[in-house]
Amino acid sequence: MKNLNKIVVISAAFALSGCLETAGTLTNQASFSAATEQNTLIQTGQGGSIAYLQHLSAQFRAEVPTMINFDFNSTVLDGEAQRVLRLQADWIKATPSVKFRVYGHTDKVGGNGFNQRLGLRRARAAVNYLVAQGVPRNRLEAYTSLGETQPLVNTEDRERLNRRTITDVVGFAPGVNAADFDGKRAAVIYGVYVETGGAP
Repeated sequence: MKNLNKIVVISAAFALSGCLETAGTLTNQASFSAATEQNTLIQTGQGGSIAYLQHLSAQFRAEVPTMINFDFNSTVLDGEAQRVLRLQADWIKATPSVKFRVYGHTDKVGGNGFNQRLGLRRARAAVNYLVAQGVPRNRLEAYTSLGETQPLVNTEDRERLNRRTITDVVGFAPGVNAADFDGKRAAVIYGVYVETGGAP
């Protein structure tokens, strides 16, 4: 019986030890700061629209590959790049309220000026393909190239992962009033998107 009591006491001590925190510690501080940030945005009239865009950006990245890669010194879209861009095009067409930006990148081989121009040409090649898939051009932007400044793999050598474009949500589509996107309207639009399986 004494051994059983010891086991119960030790088990209880271990269970409680995980619950004890220093006085004044905020639990889940990340959530607290996020809530404060959201409240600030709402009070300044930005919360609904910014939260909506952030949500769509995260959803886009979760549901669709956002990156395509290129051969060395090339802007040619290979079969895999075209497959990914078709998936992106379907998603973008199903989300008519937002605009997208395509960022161009290169590896570190070559001069910075050359790489800036090459990265921009890659971004334009991706945008042109998306337009050919039925995405309105005014909802796409080929962003001034980031060139070699943001490598995924930090090497001076040729690296396919660094030769890429990234597509992401950048703002509201032309003609869409951002002020209309309070939390309630965004929830309704998202609900329709879910119900229709992403159909426009």
